[in-house]
Amino acid sequence: MYVGTLSFDLLLGDVHSLKEKRSIVRPIVAELQRKYAVSAAETGNQNLHRRAEIGLAVVSGDTGHLTDVLDRCERLVAGRPEVELLSVRRRLHSDEE
Repeated sequence: MYVGTLSFDLLLGDVHSLKEKRSIVRPIVAELQRKYAVSAAETGNQNLHRRAEIGLAVVSGDTGHLTDVLDRCERLVAGRPEVELLSVRRRLHSDEE
């Protein structure tokens, strides 16, 4: 069994409140969950209105499938015009570790 995680550090555009931030972050998290069946959430920078951190995890028995899902998730977030992707951290773990 393999576990893959991604953590996205995002800069949000013309956002002036936490409410506006949520209106951008929540749809991204929901789309990741819906399209790719991953566990995703806002995981950091909750009190900053122009920065967001989204984390996700996925479990698979096949490293090829795991890498494919993580690649697709990364492309989805990078392709969103309302956010600038500052960095991505990717980790792969096996149950043998």
